Amino acid sequence: MTLPTSTTRRGALQLLAAGAASLALPALAQWPDKPIKIIVTFPPGGSSDILARVLAEQLGKKLGQAVVVDNKPGAGGTIGGAQVAAAAPDGYTLMLSNSTPLALGPFTLEKQPYDPVSAFTHIVSLGSAPLVIMASKPSGITSFADLEARARKDGRLDFGSGGPGSIGHIHGELIRKTTGANLVHVPYRGGAPMTTDLLANVIPVGIDVITAYVPFFKNGQLVPLAVTGSARSPLMPEVPTIVEVGQPKLVLENFFGLSGPAKLPPEMVVRLHDACNEVLVMAEVQKKLIELGIVAKPESTARFEAIVKEQVGVLGPTVKAAGIKL
Repeated sequence: MTLPTSTTRRGALQLLAAGAASLALPALAQWPDKPIKIIVTFPPGGSSDILARVLAEQLGKKLGQAVVVDNKPGAGGTIGGAQVAAAAPDGYTLMLSNSTPLALGPFTLEKQPYDPVSAFTHIVSLGSAPLVIMASKPSGITSFADLEARARKDGRLDFGSGGPGSIGHIHGELIRKTTGANLVHVPYRGGAPMTTDLLANVIPVGIDVITAYVPFFKNGQLVPLAVTGSARSPLMPEVPTIVEVGQPKLVLENFFGLSGPAKLPPEMVVRLHDACNEVLVMAEVQKKLIELGIVAKPESTARFEAIVKEQVGVLGPTVKAAGIKL
């Protein structure tokens, strides 16, 4: 029996590799050949859901295949997140990713269901939306400085959010940790009941994504104190940023992006990234983003991955330190 030389063995390995590549290339060239699903980790009707549906419609036209939205809410966004993390990396199951299923939800559970960085391929940044720190009109709080002074004078200041572990809740914890003002969280089951109590001055302060509150600011029923982004919101450009009120460490934005399971093929990532960025500059999409209070922020895939990693590194420990459990 003649043993193969090292040269022969190398040639055989090269042929095997070429064969594997030739099998993979047609599959990628044919992608997508069936509908793509974007999982939204919230119920229908919210900012993430609306953004996903706008994206799905236009992305389907770019890719030549239907893109459908599938709402999978619950457990701080981790029900939908876990489904995407466990999906095959074939480009047919994606997630409208944001702060909740990645930087918040996993840290509120006894056992973390997935690693929010390594369990996904974070494909493209779609934009970000700041929160707004707001006060009821009867509270007499008209600025962030007033908020701090009231908390110190009374020994505590109640604030509401959309629920335990929500990004508004976490920002309140960051305010307490950073400024020393004793903000005490009052949880609600969503933004609507919190708004009712805020309007009635049952609670003096609320923290939530800005979008739903603009009408109350414009008619004077609620008082915006600051937005938590590094730039002013196009929805309320007259409201100062948290940086402008002297608290640069409290910058926090709810990011939006498109993610898929880990190990998506690089060529597929590039195609999705480029198609999404083409959608983001469309006039009708820009208009919808402004209505949602979202500022489009096209970024490279590497930069989006870094954004996710940075926010997970800040918010994850804050959730744990606050003892927030779902």
